[in-house]
Amino acid sequence: MDDQKKVTELYHTLHSHLPSEPALRVKTIQSLLVEKGLIQEATIDSWVQAYSEDIGPRRGAEVIAKAWLEPDFKQALLADAAQAVDELGLMGKAVGHLKAVENTDAVHNMVVCTLCSCYPFALLGIAPDWYKKAAYRSRAVREPRQVLREFGVELADEITVRVYDSTAELRYLVIPQRPAGTEDFTAAQLADLVTRNAMIGTQRELSVEVA
Repeated sequence: MDDQKKVTELYHTLHSHLPSEPALRVKTIQSLLVEKGLIQEATIDSWVQAYSEDIGPRRGAEVIAKAWLEPDFKQALLADAAQAVDELGLMGKAVGHLKAVENTDAVHNMVVCTLCSCYPFALLGIAPDWYKKAAYRSRAVREPRQVLREFGVELADEITVRVYDSTAELRYLVIPQRPAGTEDFTAAQLADLVTRNAMIGTQRELSVEVA
């Protein structure tokens, strides 16, 4: 009964104090839940970390692994990414208008959204904070090589950098190059190598752990 009373009081508190702006509403709810002892900040941080770094991008990583293993699927993905992921049962939020672009020895692709933070959530999970910041959104277009350098990506002068600007009507997915030495890897092992940043284009080389 005490728990039910606490929940009821919290409900009325929330509805009487919540601001109208969505981000502020979420922050207020989080603060009240922590204040009432119903959840710990560390728990929230853990879930955000999991969905932004592991659970969310896993679907995109599986798409990339399949493209590496199956040339026909890669061609289908490059021709019509939205249809290709739909046929895999992975259609979801912000993937209805999706275009895949492939990194090669001569080309590196990078994705930004200069107007806001348009992003294929269904494949990549929660957008990272830096992707939404004005500094990245403006500088990625003006000085992409410098931005990539700050992410630890050093590109030879002969490599062309192509920057794709996402919109509400068109989102992008970068297909990174398959690392050498993975010829015997399974789809799951390959997916483990693919990072969210590689699918945005702020990472080029993927690490392969040697046992």
